[in-house]
Amino acid sequence: MGFTALWDSLLPIGRYPPTGGYRRYSWTEADAACRAWFNDTAQKRGLRTSCDRNGNLWAWWDHPGSPRGAIVTGSHLDSVPDGGAYDGPLGVVSAFAAIDLLRAGGFVPARPIAVAAFCEEEGARFGLACLGTRLLTGAIAPEAARELRDGSGVSLAEAMTAAGLDPGRIGADEELLAGVGSFIELHVEQGSALAGLDAAVGIAAGIWPHGRWRLDFLGRADHAGTTRIADRRDPMLPYAATVLAARQAAAAHGALATFGKVTAEPGGANAICSAVRAWLDARAPDEAALQRVVDQVSSAAQNAAAEHGVEVSVRRESFTPLVEFDAGLRDRLAAALLARGIAAPVLPTGAGHDAGVLAARLPTAMLFVRNPTGVSHSPAERAEPADCEAGVVALAAVLEALAGQ
Repeated sequence: MGFTALWDSLLPIGRYPPTGGYRRYSWTEADAACRAWFNDTAQKRGLRTSCDRNGNLWAWWDHPGSPRGAIVTGSHLDSVPDGGAYDGPLGVVSAFAAIDLLRAGGFVPARPIAVAAFCEEEGARFGLACLGTRLLTGAIAPEAARELRDGSGVSLAEAMTAAGLDPGRIGADEELLAGVGSFIELHVEQGSALAGLDAAVGIAAGIWPHGRWRLDFLGRADHAGTTRIADRRDPMLPYAATVLAARQAAAAHGALATFGKVTAEPGGANAICSAVRAWLDARAPDEAALQRVVDQVSSAAQNAAAEHGVEVSVRRESFTPLVEFDAGLRDRLAAALLARGIAAPVLPTGAGHDAGVLAARLPTAMLFVRNPTGVSHSPAERAEPADCEAGVVALAAVLEALAGQ
């Protein structure tokens, strides 16, 4: 089965027709359907499947003589709310298609090859990105992860139990990590640099440091039609000022700052809200610049809150430091591609990935596939079929170079 047929078999799962985007949230019906697709796709290829203690999926092309040093590739199948089709799934589908291509050419690996699909990469349900790989590597304590809750108050432990997994077993898996030699993640480019360079495939240099911060503005609920302006303690006003301050801080420091999620309580259209809860996503080329942005935003929130008689708190929910991918592995990727006549530019990225978390424990690298518009985390996200096929060829070349004799 070629890339297109594989892609088409996954495409309908979790799609939300009113927007054309995807709602593939962890431990939901859509997630279960994605997991069934993964296992079925692997089993049709005779690959051994497993689900680790943290809910990550694995499909193994075993080699009896080399139980360790596996070359792992893949990505994730979950989505942001109304996300695009390519972010995550392109890497998983391309991994299976690359194995098909290698087998069609008669390649026999000298070490195991595995396809992985890591859970809750986007953090769309439980608020912490790359949760599956953070748990796998011990970057988050199991007890803290179990208490993470979604917007309806359901904990991760409750959701995993309902899906038939044991949340008491989550946590670092040293035995599994010890069997992995390196990890290569193929991903749609989340930007348009490759389009400008006229290249179908690129190699990642590293990932900007980034994190999420929660801001809670606490005011006083009141009547929208009878409360005088001078008597109001409206938390929406300091929140609005903070959004503008974030944009200014990002521009001043060559960074990115986004408020993409906000809730107002109790949420009446004819009432002043009592609380505004908002999440800041901030990213920068280096950690010093990132800290300056967050400090500036926090200061603006405190000043605006004081002006309007509102209380505010700022709490960091997640943080990923600067990631520089393994230089030696990156050079091997470049050489493998060049041997096939593929000149792949090396690019930085501001987007977080499972490869970035795994980089703390394993040699990791990333391949990007051209995104002609650069749009991502949107139904408009796309990649041309020819570029997707080029990505499969590139990934197969890399797997052959790393897992061959």
